[in-house]
Amino acid sequence: MRLRDFPEEELFLQGSAACQGCPGSAALRVAFKALGKNTILAVIASCTSVLQSPYPASALGLPTLNMAFATGGAVASGMTAAADRLVKNGRFSEKPTILVWAGDGGTYDIGIQALSGAAERNADFIYVCYNNEAYSNTGTQRSGATPYAAWTTNTTRGKGEWRKDVAQIMVAHGIPYVATASLAYPTDMFRKFAKAREIRGTRYIEIQAPCPPGWKFPSSHTIKVARLAVQTGMWMLYEHEGGRTTYTAGTQRIIQGQAKLAPVEEYLRAQGRFRHLFEPERDEKRIAEIQNRIANIFETLQFTHKMKEHIMDIEMAPPR
Repeated sequence: MRLRDFPEEELFLQGSAACQGCPGSAALRVAFKALGKNTILAVIASCTSVLQSPYPASALGLPTLNMAFATGGAVASGMTAAADRLVKNGRFSEKPTILVWAGDGGTYDIGIQALSGAAERNADFIYVCYNNEAYSNTGTQRSGATPYAAWTTNTTRGKGEWRKDVAQIMVAHGIPYVATASLAYPTDMFRKFAKAREIRGTRYIEIQAPCPPGWKFPSSHTIKVARLAVQTGMWMLYEHEGGRTTYTAGTQRIIQGQAKLAPVEEYLRAQGRFRHLFEPERDEKRIAEIQNRIANIFETLQFTHKMKEHIMDIEMAPPR
C-alpha cells in the first residue's frame, strides 16, 4: 500500500473547525478512507466534538452521533445490537462498521469502565483512542495518558507519574485485535484500519496525536513530532491478534537493527511542554529516567528478536 493507492473519495470534508496542524482531523481522514462509506460514527466528548464545524454544517461525511464522555463502550454496544437487528429484518443489506472515536480523556479516565465492559462482552465495533496525551479541548489538563515529566496546566513542573498503557489493558481483555498507529506512518495506519474492518468483535486502535497548542510546537511540525516519537521509542507501533504481537513500521526497523533508536532528547526538545527539563538548568535525573526506561524496553525486544532468529536457525539447520 502506497499513499497514491489510497481511495480518492474524501469523507472528511473541507470546512472543519480544527486547529492548524490538528492530528485528529488527519487521523479521521485516513480512517474514513480505510473504512469507507458504510460506517456509522459515534464521537465521544473531545476535540472531535468541536472540530466538526458549527451546526448545521459538518465536515464529517458519515452518519454521526455525538455522545457523552463516559459512554463510548455502552453506545457502541447499543449501536451494534441495533445494526444486527436491522440486518436481520432486512432494512440493512449489510451491517455497517460501528466506529467509536474518543480522546484519551474519554478512554483512559472517564470512559474506561464502559469500554472495559464492552470489550469483555466482545461487542462488535472498532474503538479508536486518538491520544493527544491531555484534555486539550478544555485547556490542556493532565490525563492518565500524559507522559512522565510533561507540562500541563495542572502539572506545571511536569507530571510525576508514568502514563497508563490502555492498549496493553485491551490486550489483556483478549479482544480480537489491538493496534497502535502514528500519523507519521499513514500507510501503516491505513492497513491497520482496513484489517480491523474485516474482523468481528471488539477492535481497539490507539493513535498518538501530537497537539500543537497543547504540546507547544509549531503547527507545521505535527508529523515531525509524531515521527520523532517513534524514532526515539516514546511511541511504539504494533498490532496484537491471535495472542501474538507484531511490531510494525519504524518500531519494527529499530527492533530488527535496520534503524538506530534516536536519543529521547530529540523528541523532548521539540516540544515546549518539556522545556522545563532543559531551562533554566538541565534536569539530568528526569531525562535519564525517561531514556533508561525506553532503553530497557528496546534492549529486551531486540534480545528477544535475536533469540527468535537463533531458534529459527536451529530449526532450519539440516539434520546431521
